[in-house]
Amino acid sequence: MENKFIKCGLIGWTMELFATSLSNYRRSGDRRMMGNTSLWMFPIYGMAAAMAPVGKFLCKRNIVVRGSVYMCMIFAAEYTTGWLLRRLGMCPWDYSEAPLNIDGLIRLDYAPAWFAAGLLFENNVCGEVRKAYKKELRERKKEASVCCTKE
Repeated sequence: MENKFIKCGLIGWTMELFATSLSNYRRSGDRRMMGNTSLWMFPIYGMAAAMAPVGKFLCKRNIVVRGSVYMCMIFAAEYTTGWLLRRLGMCPWDYSEAPLNIDGLIRLDYAPAWFAAGLLFENNVCGEVRKAYKKELRERKKEASVCCTKE
């Protein structure tokens, strides 16, 4: 779990730097592509490692169900951690001026990004589980084809 926490924290930081770099370039045209994040974001992104039990439960579901569940989990984590950090005067984000925000802590227009991020985290946290499930499906198909050809 510790290794996955660090991995998720680093993936999250990288995604945030990439996204803020592109956003800053789009807004200002600054070709230096400067992005920004906060040290507080590392443990917040690292919490995605806790998705492993949910990922094991969801591994047999389709991508829309899995991505939607992860997206909701990310929204809940973003709201909760943002609320707590705001109470402590340390919240690194404020979406109050953005459309579709809830209490300035989450933006509903980020839903597609969180859907994709959830699947990316799943791949890193639950990858072994999904690989085992796909292998099991392939073996079942082989057995079914062998069974059918014997008749």
